[in-house]
Amino acid sequence: PRTQGRPPPPVFVQLQVMAWRLHRTPGTSQTLDRSQRFVCGRVLSSRKTGTSTSRTVRSTRRVPEAKSSAAPTKGLSSEQIAATPEWKALVEHVSEIEDTHLRDLLVDEDRCASMILQMPTREFLDTNQGNFKPTILLDYSRQRVTTKTMELLFALAEKVGLRSKIEAMFSGENINMTEDRAVLHVALRAPRDAQVIVDGKNVVPEVHEVLDKIKDFTEKVRSGEWKGATGKPLKDVVAIGIGGSYLGPEFIDVALSTGTHRMPKKSPELDYLPPMRAAQGRRLRFLANVDPVDVARALRDLDPETTLVVVISKTFTTAETMLNARTVRKWITTTLGEEAIPKHMVAVSTNLKLVSEFGIDPRNAFAFWDWVGGRYSVSSAVGILPLALQYGFDNMQRFLEGANAVDEHFRTAPFQSNLPVLLGLLSIWNSTFLGYGARAILPYCQALAKFPAHIQQVAMESNGKGMDITGKPIPFPTGEIDFGEPGTNGQHSFYQLIHQGRVTPCEFIGLVKSQQSVFLSDEIVSNHDELMCNFFAQADALAYGKTAAELRAEGVPDFLVPHKSFSGNRPSLSLMLPALDPYTVGQLLALYEHRVAVQGFVWGLNSFDQWGVELGKVLASKVRVQVNACRTQGAPIQNFNYSTTMLLKHYLSGKENMLYGDPHDVFPCQLFSEDVTCLDDEDDDED
Repeated sequence: PRTQGRPPPPVFVQLQVMAWRLHRTPGTSQTLDRSQRFVCGRVLSSRKTGTSTSRTVRSTRRVPEAKSSAAPTKGLSSEQIAATPEWKALVEHVSEIEDTHLRDLLVDEDRCASMILQMPTREFLDTNQGNFKPTILLDYSRQRVTTKTMELLFALAEKVGLRSKIEAMFSGENINMTEDRAVLHVALRAPRDAQVIVDGKNVVPEVHEVLDKIKDFTEKVRSGEWKGATGKPLKDVVAIGIGGSYLGPEFIDVALSTGTHRMPKKSPELDYLPPMRAAQGRRLRFLANVDPVDVARALRDLDPETTLVVVISKTFTTAETMLNARTVRKWITTTLGEEAIPKHMVAVSTNLKLVSEFGIDPRNAFAFWDWVGGRYSVSSAVGILPLALQYGFDNMQRFLEGANAVDEHFRTAPFQSNLPVLLGLLSIWNSTFLGYGARAILPYCQALAKFPAHIQQVAMESNGKGMDITGKPIPFPTGEIDFGEPGTNGQHSFYQLIHQGRVTPCEFIGLVKSQQSVFLSDEIVSNHDELMCNFFAQADALAYGKTAAELRAEGVPDFLVPHKSFSGNRPSLSLMLPALDPYTVGQLLALYEHRVAVQGFVWGLNSFDQWGVELGKVLASKVRVQVNACRTQGAPIQNFNYSTTMLLKHYLSGKENMLYGDPHDVFPCQLFSEDVTCLDDEDDDED
């Protein structure tokens, strides 16, 4: 059956709904004509004319942007949203989609052409080959949608006032209502001459003041002008932060670390260094987890004399970050003394008082603002400072420019050709209306290995909410469980489930040009071609599946036919970037940031607070007091439930050798001397 392997529709789908007729207003989406064929990264000639073409043209059947005749309604609760005729029309439409299969939908080439769109990106020196035009291509033709589905989704977006909500975000309104804050990560990458007003003040000059400070400082460190306490240049950087202060910067670091693409010079007199060359002789490490193992790994093989530490905490009070900062501070002072701290530690923070008390020169503190949420902060000093130390400010400026290009696209493009809007609406359709509770982000690019983890935080911390903007329970499913792994590694891990188990919408991300080219003369394709062959094949395998009739025609024994059958009809979309460099990394990041905002705007929830992470922190403080009392005073465990009490007793039973009256510092001994063996030093056995 066509519905095999998928969960039943959400309860609200079964409700009786009002009849509603959608007034169709064709849009002007730029799409690929169905006569164009993509094979091996080239647009082949037209079937009818035999002439080569690479231009973007209109399809005979467009996905239009529906326009509601009524004025957009702002501030609707989720319950009110679910009661609109536009929402109910989508609920009713689910049954129509249940009667379709992607095998049939993909036969309609006009439909497919209307669902393949391109967004311009920067021209690259080493990708200007023939008629190739660098664009980001989105193909959502393998989604379980028809042109009518998209009309209904666009109508819903209009009804909830999506356009006005987007504009409110860009205009600096306090759309994060629970914290009474603006949401302006877009201001972090705005051009110097832009205006973004918050509380009557243009914040762009402040943003560029910080960027100028980062540029000046990082160039001094990279050139060797800024030296450590012993006069040695600082070649290694340890960035200490957690959550958005870690996941975003690490994703970009991994994405750029093998980057070799040449780009046009920003200044004719300066040679442009691609990221990999710019990072030559330098190391960037991240320290996030409070687990001492993470400290040991971050500091392994580093020398305090040549190490610069960036402590990232807006308030300078984040428990995990500050414990790690104090730990690394001790690592430095044990070797170099207290006077070395101003030369070896800098901060990204707004709390200059605590920065100074820590020993860091407040002049070496880089600011960011309360209108920058942690998971959206990689475009601020949180990410730009450590990444510019590694790759140079020029590369990070290109990253910001790429993100800004998508910001402007998101703000101005019609919905039917607006990539973040399309991604967001498709996720709403899959998760809320079709009932798919997870989403796989599958980059066929090892350099994007950390991208799924970053988007996991951006999406799940933003939209993992049970209450809407009015404080009322949300009456329908929201959010997805995001996970992913680079192809082809994931194929040998969890693809079994996505092909024959639970239906999980997949997002494939591929590149036209690899960062690293390998071609062996006795192979029929290059290494990157082999990778991308899997990129193309997996999407079709999910869509078409394999029938019992096809298997029997191949001679498969009857007893194996059920096991080798694939139901297909499993939705996916494909994103293809021309290359992976600072500019396109910025574009990719902004695409996913804004798609998350679209989902929250349409669902009627606040995507920019995160109260769900607070309760565990509060309870951890109570446990911290108890553990300290047990380990220093032998105090009994009390005021916990039976389960937690027993777990604490079991844990502490292995810690009894650490009862101490006079606290003293204990470190993994290998951080200080390779000649010391931890097993021989029982006094330093911390855990």
